[in-house]
Amino acid sequence: MTLIKKTILAISVLMTVYGQSQQRTKKSNATKKSGYTITPVNIQNVKLTDAFWLPIIKKVQEKTIEYAIHKCEEEGRLDNFLIAGGKMKGTVKGQMPFDDTDVYKIIEGASNTLISEPNPKLETLLDSLISIVKIGQEKDGYLTTWRTINPAKPPAPWVPVIEGKRWESLQISHELYNSGHMIEAAVVHYQATGKRNFLDIAIKNADMLVRTFGDGATQVHGVPGHQIVETGLVNLYQITNNKAYLNLAKYYLDNRGNPKNHKLYGTYAQDDIPVIQQKEPVGHAVRAVYMYAGMTDIAAIYNDKDYLNAVNALWTNMVNKKMYITGGIGAIHDGEAFGANYELPNLTAYNETCAAIGDVYWNHRLHNLTGNSEYFNVIERTLYNGLISGISLDGKQFFYPNALESDGVYKNNRGSCTRQSWFDCSCCPTNLIRFIPSIPGLIYSTTKDVLYVNLYASNTAKIALENTKLEISQKTNYPWNGKVSLTVTPKNETPFTIKLRIPSWARNQVLPGDLYSYKNTSAAKTSVTIDGKRIAYKEDKGYITITRKWKKGETIALDFPMEVKEVVTNTKVAGNIGKVALEYGPIVYAIEEIDNATAFDKIAIDANDTFEVKKESNLLEGVNTIQNKKLKAIPYYSWSNRGVGKMKVWIDYKE
Repeated sequence: MTLIKKTILAISVLMTVYGQSQQRTKKSNATKKSGYTITPVNIQNVKLTDAFWLPIIKKVQEKTIEYAIHKCEEEGRLDNFLIAGGKMKGTVKGQMPFDDTDVYKIIEGASNTLISEPNPKLETLLDSLISIVKIGQEKDGYLTTWRTINPAKPPAPWVPVIEGKRWESLQISHELYNSGHMIEAAVVHYQATGKRNFLDIAIKNADMLVRTFGDGATQVHGVPGHQIVETGLVNLYQITNNKAYLNLAKYYLDNRGNPKNHKLYGTYAQDDIPVIQQKEPVGHAVRAVYMYAGMTDIAAIYNDKDYLNAVNALWTNMVNKKMYITGGIGAIHDGEAFGANYELPNLTAYNETCAAIGDVYWNHRLHNLTGNSEYFNVIERTLYNGLISGISLDGKQFFYPNALESDGVYKNNRGSCTRQSWFDCSCCPTNLIRFIPSIPGLIYSTTKDVLYVNLYASNTAKIALENTKLEISQKTNYPWNGKVSLTVTPKNETPFTIKLRIPSWARNQVLPGDLYSYKNTSAAKTSVTIDGKRIAYKEDKGYITITRKWKKGETIALDFPMEVKEVVTNTKVAGNIGKVALEYGPIVYAIEEIDNATAFDKIAIDANDTFEVKKESNLLEGVNTIQNKKLKAIPYYSWSNRGVGKMKVWIDYKE
C-alpha cells in the first residue's frame, strides 16, 4: 500500500468519526472585476505536452507531494491540528510558528494539479487533509495551531509571549501569515473542485479577521509581520464579491509604516515608511515581493496611481540594481534580505527559492496590468534558472538559498553544501509544490480580441476571445532550441490579434536596464512565417503583433536565433568585474568541478574562445552543455545533483 493510500485510509477514519461536509457547489460566476486588463488562460484549458516542463510538473505531482505529506506526518504538522481541536493529546510539534502553512501549500499545489487533470484519489486525499485542518479551527474562525494548543509556549523561542493573547506579537507570530496561505490554498481548491469544505474554513477565518482588525475602538490596530494575507484576501474577494475582504487587505497595506497604527517593525518587514513612499526593495525578500504583489492588486482594482507609482519604482530598482542573472533576489543571508544597490555576492548569495516564486507572482500581476513583455522576461529568466534550481532532479532534495558559486566548503544551504531533504523551516519545498503545477497558467493570456503568447512550451489550449473561441497547438523543443510552431484553429474566421513575446535574450537584452549586458551584440533576428510564408511584423511592448482574419489550421513558425552569449555585469557589482557568464537561449550556465576536475580554479575564457553546444541525453535527465577545450558548462538549475563540489556561474575573462 502506498503512502498516499495509507494516509487516505488513516484520515478517512477521522472523517467518519468527526464528520465533514464536502458538498460540491456551483462555482460563482459573479466574480468582481479584478481591475486587470489582461486575463491569464486558466490551466484547466491548457494541456501541457512539453518535454521540458511536463516532467518537472509530474515529478512534483507524483513524487514531491507524497514526500512532503510524509514529512508533515513525520514532524507532526497534521497532529497539531488534531491537538488544537482536542482530538489528540500532546504539546505543539515542530519548530516554526508557521508550520501549518506547509499543509496549506501542499493542498494548493495538489489543487492546481486537479485543475489540470481530474484525479479522484488525490481529491479524496485533499478532503481528508482539509477535514484535519477543520478540526484545528476555533469556533470563531481563528486558526493558528500553536497558539490554540498553548499560547504561552510557541514552538520557536524567538516568538515573544507577554500575556498569551492573540495578535500580541504580530511582528513575528505569523498568525496572519498562516491565514494568508490558508486562504490562498482554499480559493485554489474551490476553483479546482467546486467544493466548499476548505473555502468555508477560509471564509470563517477571514470574517474573524474583518471583525478583529480595523480603526474601531474595540478592534486590533496592526499589520502582519510577514505579508501574504493581503493577496489571500484579494483572491477571496474575487470569488465571493465580499468587499470587506478587499477593504481589509487595503487596510493592512495602507497602515504599513504608520506609527499611529502600531509600533513599526522597521525595514526588515518593509514597515519603516508607508508603502506608497517605498522606492527601493529592502529587508526580507519574500515578505517584500508578497507585499508588492498585494500592492499591485490594489493599484489595479482601485486604479490607485500612488500604489502604481510605488510598485513601478520598486520593480525598476530591483531589476536594475538588485537582481541576479538567474532571476534570484535577496542577496544577504542576514535577514534573508535585499542588500544595498549592486550588492550581489556569489559565494554567499542567498536568493531564497520562496523569493523567486513570490517574484513570479508579482511580475505576473504587473503583466496583467500592462501587457508589457519585460515582466515575462523576468519571469522566464527566473523560471528556467533560479527557481527550479530549488528542487533536485529526483524531487526530494531542496535548496533554500540558491548560491551562484560553491567552493565545496562553505555551507550555503542552511548548513549544507548541497540540497537537503528537508528543513526545520520547510517553506521552500512546499512553496515549490504550491507553485510548479500552476506553471501552465502562465503561458497564455487574453484581453478582448487579443491572445498573448507569453511562454514557449509544447501544449494544446482552448481559448475564448471576445468574438470567437479558438484552439491553439504549440510545438517546440524550447529551451534547447528557438524554433516554435503554433497552429491556430478559430471556431469562426474572425479578425483577432496574436501577440508573440520576443524573449529579451533574442533582442540582445539580458534584463531591462544596465545591470547586465551581452559582451557582443548578435545581428541575428527573429523570423516569423505563416504557413511557410515569411512575414514582416510589428513589435509592441516586446511582442510580435499580428492582426488578421485567421483561418482554421494556419501555422505560425517562429525562429528565435540561439547562440552562446557571454554576459558581463555593470562594474558597480564589484565581485563580477573581469568575469563573464554563459547563456544559451533562456538558460544560464555554470561550470561544476565534476566536469572540470583539472585546474577548476584556473579556468578562464578569452576573446578567441569559441563554444560548441552539445545535447547530452544521458546527463542530468537530458541537457544541452556548452563546451570547448577549456571547460564544460551545464545549466545552472541542474547543478549539485551529482554530489558536493565546486561551482561557478561567473568565470574569469582574459582580454
